[in-house]
Amino acid sequence: MSTSQEQTPLRLESSILEALQQLIDVVAQLRSPNGGCPWDLAQTPQTLIPYVIEEAYEVVDAIQSGDKDAIAEELGDLLLQVVLQAQIATEVGEFTLKEVAQGITQKLIRRHPHVFGDVEVQGVEDVRQNWEQIKAAEKGETVAQTQLLSRKLDRYARTLPPLTAGMKISQKAAAAGFEWENIEGVWAKFHEELAEFQQALEQEDKAHQQAELGDILFTLINLARWYDLDPAEALQGTNRRLIQRLGKMEAIADRPLSEYSIEELDQFWQQAKAQLAKEL
Repeated sequence: MSTSQEQTPLRLESSILEALQQLIDVVAQLRSPNGGCPWDLAQTPQTLIPYVIEEAYEVVDAIQSGDKDAIAEELGDLLLQVVLQAQIATEVGEFTLKEVAQGITQKLIRRHPHVFGDVEVQGVEDVRQNWEQIKAAEKGETVAQTQLLSRKLDRYARTLPPLTAGMKISQKAAAAGFEWENIEGVWAKFHEELAEFQQALEQEDKAHQQAELGDILFTLINLARWYDLDPAEALQGTNRRLIQRLGKMEAIADRPLSEYSIEELDQFWQQAKAQLAKEL
């Protein structure tokens, strides 16, 4: 192997570290009281939460599209959120990006003793069991404690998007025995919740209305589970179809849609729907 070939991995490592350092420096400058960006300076960890969620979803969308350039771009946007959160934490003395990187590195090493230690595994199931045992030990708990149904469901409710969490909670609760005997029971529950929601809209305060809306949505999620449907994917499809139809309507119209009557908009809607049907 030539000297140039031997140095290639080192040059690659150096270029990666240089690129990361440049990003860190740029973010630090954006947050600098001396010549920084007013918008970036106004941000807090809490105000950035919507952007963290949005960027994560955009990464998923890019991966699903298979567009490598889009994936790289969206991963960069998500990485920015990590660096920005760490920069804000550094400014108030909470933690640094170094600690973030060291923490996840140490966790990966600790939870993969079959790779970085002398533990032997026979397959994925052994890896999963080891992971759960190590994770429980880190929290000073037993595996049984971490596997309590209420603990699992609480974690889903706190960390997953509501529709996804609702499906996971529904699945786990059903597996534990909280299940209807047949689909007719689920439909009966849906009609019961629908009636309660309608009554709340007529008679109750906003908090009660919100609670009843949540109940009917959760029942719909259960119906989706019984019919082996994905509610998040279904809603995403509806959103996309609506946007496509609005795009067709705007192509048909010769002025902003807001300037048309509801009757005219309905005509455009039907034309757009027919055009999209032909394109399928």
